[in-house]
This record gives sequence, C-alpha cells and structure tokens, in this order.
Amino acid sequence: MEYTFGLIGSGNMGGAIAHAVSQTTKAGILADHNPQRAQSLAEELGFAHGTNEVVAQNSQYLFLGVKPHLMGAMLADIQSVLAARQDAFVLVTMAAGLAIEQIQRMAGGPYPVIRIMPNTPVSLGAGMILYCADGVAQEDLDAFCTLMAGAGRLDVLPESLIDAGCAISGCGPAYVYLFIEALADGGVACGLPRDKAMTYAAQTLMGAAELVLESGSHPGALKDAVCSPGGSTIQGVRALEMGGFRSTAMEAVLAAYEKTRELGKKED
Repeated sequence: MEYTFGLIGSGNMGGAIAHAVSQTTKAGILADHNPQRAQSLAEELGFAHGTNEVVAQNSQYLFLGVKPHLMGAMLADIQSVLAARQDAFVLVTMAAGLAIEQIQRMAGGPYPVIRIMPNTPVSLGAGMILYCADGVAQEDLDAFCTLMAGAGRLDVLPESLIDAGCAISGCGPAYVYLFIEALADGGVACGLPRDKAMTYAAQTLMGAAELVLESGSHPGALKDAVCSPGGSTIQGVRALEMGGFRSTAMEAVLAAYEKTRELGKKED
C-alpha cells in the first residue's frame, strides 16, 4: 500500500509535523526507533505504523525526522529499499545543518529532496515552515504545500539562506517562551496570580505578532504607538534597553546560526 505521508522519527518535531499533516490526509504511516511511540502517535492520528523499511518502501513523501548526527546511519540502513523502488517518491528532510546534497549522498542517489525547517507550533497550525528543493517537479511541490497546509505559513528560500532562517523561526519559539515566562514572572512580582500572568503574557505576544503580520507596519512604529510621552511603557522599554534586550536577541540568533552551520560540517 502506498501512503502519501511517511515519517521516520516520531519525536517532538516529527510528531508536530504528523499532527499538522493529519489535518489534510489520513494516508500516513509512522516509524520510530521506539516502536511504541510510533504506534501510540499513529493510533492517535489515524495513521498506520511500521518499521523504517516499510515506511521507506511505501511513502510518496518520506519525511526524515531524525537528528542530524543520526541521519547517515538511518539512511544507510534504508539505501537498498530506496534503490529498489520503481515508483516516484520525494525525501523530505528537516535535519538542521544538513544540505540537500548531503542527504542525497547519505541516501545513495540523486533522489528528489525537499528540505524544510519547521518549528513546533506547526502542531497547532501556527508554524513557520521554510523550504527549498532539488529535483522536485512543480506539481510535486504544489502537492507538498497542500499536504502541509495545516501546518501554518510556508515560505520558499534559497538553500544558502535556510540556516539563517532556521536561527529565527526554528529556534525562535524557545526565545519566545523565555520572554513569556519572564513577563509572567514580572507580573507575579507585581502581585498577579501565576495563571493570570501567564495568560496575559502569552496572549499579548500572540496578538502583537498578529498585528505585525496583518498590518505590515514596522515593529518600531507599532512600539512607538504604545509609548505615550512620559508614560509607563516607555519606562519599561528603557529598562529593556538598559539590559541590552535587542542586542541579546540578535546574539541569540547569531549563536544558533553558527551552531547550525557546525552541525552540517560535522556530517561531511
């Protein structure tokens, strides 16, 4: 049986992708080094489950959800399965730092590859998915985008910029969670109950982000609109600037980018 969606590696990111794809197809099959985890997720989403070899043999879009340092060994194990296939298939890699050419070399052939950099909010349909491709027909790319429609916003990038984009959208949720936690801690310090402070912080970030996307206004202009002369907000902004808030955020992106580049070099 051929499945539209196949996934090898049902961990956090793979699981998030599976949740998103389950909104557009039930023709899916999952595998994982922990078979119980794949089975549990498959039963939750209405997918089939099996071994890596079964998934590799029967998936039209074969998502590779393993860590970069495990990718070579996993692909080596299924090389013969891929080589024996007579039907068309597309490899979809989400391994940070690994270029398409490296994936093709590990897989044992110049197979069509889509490289994606998703983030965990894809599980709620609110993700940011960057992608590039090699050897993939336009109709297959269109079908891939349809398959991923439940994941969130997709954007095509040259492969040379994928690592830079990942340092923002792929790693960025962790920075945002830290900021939400810090805002909530500040609210608790002011006397708010923890649950209310957390809700206020999270909803505020979500609403502010939506306003940036929908209005098209520069964040600086939106910030200025909140900062009344002599008011409370500008004093809070002043405190953030004293702590090097913007510089620290920039350094976080650069540090993540440099680490991602290192991951790719290690697998050469």
